[in-house]
Amino acid sequence: MHDERQSPRRVVITGLGVVTSIGIGVTEFLAGLRAGRSGVKPITSFDTTGFAHANGAEIDEFDPAEWLERADAAELGRASQFSAAAARMAVADAGLSLDEVRARRALVSVGTTDAESRDLDNLIGVQVEHGPEGLDPVIARRSTAGRLSSSIVRELGLTDVEAVTIPTACAAGNYAIGYGFDAIRDGDVDVSLCGGADAVCRKTFTGFYRLGTIAPEVCQPFERDRKGILTGEGAGILVMESLDSALARGARIYAEVLGYGLNCDANHPVAPDRDSLARCIELAHRNAGVKPEDIDFISAHGTGTKANDVTESGAIRQVFETPPPTISIKGMLGHTMGAASALASAACALAIKEGFIPPTINHTETDPECGVDCVPNTAREADLDVVQNNALAFAGNNAVLILGRYRDAV
Repeated sequence: MHDERQSPRRVVITGLGVVTSIGIGVTEFLAGLRAGRSGVKPITSFDTTGFAHANGAEIDEFDPAEWLERADAAELGRASQFSAAAARMAVADAGLSLDEVRARRALVSVGTTDAESRDLDNLIGVQVEHGPEGLDPVIARRSTAGRLSSSIVRELGLTDVEAVTIPTACAAGNYAIGYGFDAIRDGDVDVSLCGGADAVCRKTFTGFYRLGTIAPEVCQPFERDRKGILTGEGAGILVMESLDSALARGARIYAEVLGYGLNCDANHPVAPDRDSLARCIELAHRNAGVKPEDIDFISAHGTGTKANDVTESGAIRQVFETPPPTISIKGMLGHTMGAASALASAACALAIKEGFIPPTINHTETDPECGVDCVPNTAREADLDVVQNNALAFAGNNAVLILGRYRDAV
């Protein structure tokens, strides 16, 4: 152990598990990214009466029984079902048996914005109408945020494991991946299952609606006439392990995790801070050992709100003399909250492995205040070496992840 700690280990992504509105599983998700598929449709998971518009990116075809073998789906909220299913997919995609995973020291870290707020919404409705006597104890038990990570532990039967749920809102997926990267690099664990999960809920939709940031029909990042976000749902879980471990078992390597940067300016409850994000990007570059000119494309937070897109583009221009292509997959997936940067990380890993840049869909004319090449509407073939994934969250939580193509050390 002491020798391992003296030389930080290289960390690679060898498995991806994704539950999204444009495809469940790596094959369908990749096809959706390449095609610029949209998962947007009218919200059906709660009564939207009284809202002038209520589109979102819900997942229609997810049946937890198809994915969960050990955990009882009825004892898990929807976000935890997504999380556990994505983890099982990721382990299978990594070519690991359950016995192999159980024999390793493991970390499970899952980022979230809402945890099981969908269940909490329902519990509050019942309490208001019927009093506390009407509350369902099963739903009450499964509504805790810790279930997002403990459901993975239960589903996979892990024992030598640390399980954490990270609540840094819309940047939480990148935070969770960074936590897993550190644990592998420093030799604390042998395998990390990290990412994010959230489910569409009334509370978050209503909150953004009252802020005036819900788009009437579609999300249009970097568009001149963009009108806001659409809430979405899903989960993205990455299997990470040391490069030595991956090579020893002949694993497919999607990408190498080069490093990440975190900061929190706490400048404003909801408005992003340009200078703070620029510092976070610079920190990520320094930690990853890359320069701005090394970045082949940026997966932006790109929510489609007036404030985010201009501020984020401004921060990018502060760091990059000539910004690389800068895209947002939220036009396809909506804003999946705590899952957003985890799913974007999975998209970046696939982009590196498969040689393409996903498009920013629903695009007509780029806002000159943004001034970025957002790869409008159609995916672009590209030979990619280094990719940057931005994540921003309320209260100034920023997380920037840098992924690279795996290459043998020179």
